[in-house]
Amino acid sequence: SAISAITPAGELYLSIQEHAFKGPDVVQFLQRLLDCIPGPLLVVWDGIAPHRSRVVKEFLAAGAAQRLWLEQLPGYAPELNPDEGIWSYLKHVELRNLICHDLVHLRSELEQAVERLKLKPDVIRGCVKEPGCYTV
Repeated sequence: SAISAITPAGELYLSIQEHAFKGPDVVQFLQRLLDCIPGPLLVVWDGIAPHRSRVVKEFLAAGAAQRLWLEQLPGYAPELNPDEGIWSYLKHVELRNLICHDLVHLRSELEQAVERLKLKPDVIRGCVKEPGCYTV
């Protein structure tokens, strides 16, 4: 499973793990964003269960809400989510025509593709400026 975030400045943050992301994993990722990005932080995301979990609400109530503002996208609107463009770009450009032999190989290829994409801040900024521009 993977969770990611992008910034208008063209930065990409990504976390990959072997199991599905749950509330505590989301909190850990949000804390990482707060540690890496100074000042107020707006997170626009979909409404999947881990994003709405009790542990996320407790994290906000414990003080994270002083810097972190969470805004939920409407349901079934991936074309409005700038981060969806990142995943589409990775799938259709960086990982196009790739055949992986197992999950270890896939993870390695994904990590390499992400590193290549991090060197293309214009692509990342494009996903922020025009959500849906890379969705297929």
